[in-house]
Amino acid sequence: MLVVMIPTYNEAENIAELIKEILALRLQIKIIVVDDNSPDGTARIAESMGKKTGKVAVIKRGERGRGTAGIRGLQEALKCNATHVIEMDADFSHDPSYIPALLETAKKYDIAIGSRMIEGGDTEGRGIFRDALSSGGALFTRAVLGLNVLDAQSGYKCYRRRVLESMDFTRFVSHGYSIGAELLYRAKRQGFTMSEIPIVFENRKRGKSKVTLSEIITSMLNVVRIRMGR
Repeated sequence: MLVVMIPTYNEAENIAELIKEILALRLQIKIIVVDDNSPDGTARIAESMGKKTGKVAVIKRGERGRGTAGIRGLQEALKCNATHVIEMDADFSHDPSYIPALLETAKKYDIAIGSRMIEGGDTEGRGIFRDALSSGGALFTRAVLGLNVLDAQSGYKCYRRRVLESMDFTRFVSHGYSIGAELLYRAKRQGFTMSEIPIVFENRKRGKSKVTLSEIITSMLNVVRIRMGR
């Protein structure tokens, strides 16, 4: 079974439609929504979708943080009979249509990564400044952590169960968006394999971005902390 884990904060405009599109793939899927106490009712909408479909579980947290929400969701996914776990964003920047390709790649590799940086990948709807930040951040992360993937900061991934079972999340130093790069780094050190597939990352059309310049800078500093093992 495949578990799709989606961290959310104020995604009421997107979450119901996203769940519908994921379930329309007609795979054996369970969806876990990890909501950080969204004031716009995101959790309530997801819970309603769970009652209708029987395939959506909602975790409501009293704190905020993309990294800690991701860890909580991945840990919850391990309690299910999942052979693979996909993490993705809720704002449609990660098109659900790529899920079958990610799953197929993860049958050959331990981690499949939806990549904006490899041939065939792209980013749409973002300004030059944000594109430059993403490209520079990916290059910096790859160089510091010695990763052999181009889009180490991608938040769209598929993991084999054994990868997540091997992780001691209590030792992770990341609490924000650098959590994905830290997981890749720790997986690489344990000898797990990974491969990228091209995706087109589309800037959100509804709702407001949660990524700020200060969070981007913090993520870069965390990359150094990850490499230093602190």
